[in-house]
Amino acid sequence: MTVANPLYSLLLTPLISLLIILGTIEGVEFRIEEATIEQIEWAFGANKLTSRQLVDFYIGQIQALNPLLRSVVELNPDAQDQADKADLERSNIECRSLGKLHGIPVLLKDTIATKDKLNTTAGSYALLGSVVARDATVVERLRKAGAVILGKASLSEWYKFRSLSHVPNGWCARAGQGVNPYSSSGDPCGSSSGSAISVAANMVAVSVGSETHSSIICPADHNSVVGFKPTVGLTSRAGVIPVMPSRDTIGPICRTVSDAVYLLDVIAGFDPRDYEATKAAAKFIPVGGYKQFLNMNGLEGKRLGVVRRLFSTLLNGSTVIPTFEGHLDTLRKKGAVIVDNLEIENVDIILNPGRSGELTVMMAEFKLYLNDYLKELLTSPVRSLADVIAFNQNNPELEKLYEYGQDTFIAAEKTNGIGEKEKKALEMMEKLSQEGFQKMMMENELDALVTPGTGAIPIMAVGGYPAITVPAGYDSTGMPFGISFGALKGMEPKLIEIAYAFEQATMLRRPPFSESFKLTSS
Repeated sequence: MTVANPLYSLLLTPLISLLIILGTIEGVEFRIEEATIEQIEWAFGANKLTSRQLVDFYIGQIQALNPLLRSVVELNPDAQDQADKADLERSNIECRSLGKLHGIPVLLKDTIATKDKLNTTAGSYALLGSVVARDATVVERLRKAGAVILGKASLSEWYKFRSLSHVPNGWCARAGQGVNPYSSSGDPCGSSSGSAISVAANMVAVSVGSETHSSIICPADHNSVVGFKPTVGLTSRAGVIPVMPSRDTIGPICRTVSDAVYLLDVIAGFDPRDYEATKAAAKFIPVGGYKQFLNMNGLEGKRLGVVRRLFSTLLNGSTVIPTFEGHLDTLRKKGAVIVDNLEIENVDIILNPGRSGELTVMMAEFKLYLNDYLKELLTSPVRSLADVIAFNQNNPELEKLYEYGQDTFIAAEKTNGIGEKEKKALEMMEKLSQEGFQKMMMENELDALVTPGTGAIPIMAVGGYPAITVPAGYDSTGMPFGISFGALKGMEPKLIEIAYAFEQATMLRRPPFSESFKLTSS
């Protein structure tokens, strides 16, 4: 990986006129590539960029790169019209504050319903042509904020829940195999693979993903972007294809912490359509929103815990561990107190979804709530999990059934709602969280847990806790890895302060297709 990718240079040539828009803004060259929401807003205000130009640039990027990366399932045929509308609104002198996301293109994971010309299919042909009754609540909020819905991002089909053992990360029947833009043989992770790949490769400004267990944090980590998994209930799940509603959450995937925070400010909030979860979490939302916590000095006085058991499986000789140790030094220099060599009670049980109760609950909730979702569609080829299983059996080549199977679907279909077994599993998850992560955090007066990579994901999943990952480096092959911060429910303000201060102190993200990267088509 010592030469620039000639294919990318060739594909990009027609886009050069848009890549550098009319020279400079206040003496600074403006490039759409890697531009943040603040920089785009600045360019809008200086009349150096329009939403239409921005959308056209990203459409060009998608047309050029998607045949290789396969991170976008569908482009919104109305995206350019939405951009034109945003430009018209911006030109109205009576308009005052239009908000950070006004005119900003957003990609949505293909499980987030849109009442428009886009499909919502979880990457499967089984749902192609189905019609939703209304936008998902997070989409309603995005539209109200003036965001442009650019399209739907690919994912691990059905969140990989068709077969946890065999469906590859980033693969779905409708888009094919998603490719990590830093390494065509590297794992893109999932299930929000397309959301992370597209943001990383500058195919969109920001994206929205979802997480039950790893689906935001892992693809963000593997594709060198920021992933923010909010406390369960902080963002509404209404209108999103469910996996495990007791732990499902919707969150941003962006290139910077500030972009993720601006997006979170728009999509967070109470929703009567997701009443219980959003009511419980609404008390955590601060007056004035989350952007006030973008503090470069946010690490001062923070107490960060390190549980080495969570990353002890990383290979000896890996560059991740020494890099992480260097980052701990950076955190200390910026004012944080590192509390090292901590233990979480019953951590081995928590790390195993089959033992923690997580998988038991997931199986039952998936069938129960997917059936509810499918029944509420205005039209659909399938109305139940059993119908989806039958569709796959009847279309084995289309859905690659022989290669990837559907054993997890079949196991879930055998469940019968939330019975005593599932209730005990939920109680076990709660007990493990209280006596494990929560106890460790409180006894040591910690603000956050810090880990390299994705080792803390099961802890955050079992307890429904928030987490954020920030680009932290690249291994000897060019594969990215992140640093993750996790906290107790409702502690997003502290996570934002910590993550933003770390990001600003390090600025380690670099775009793919750089001098040290070569993409090969597979």
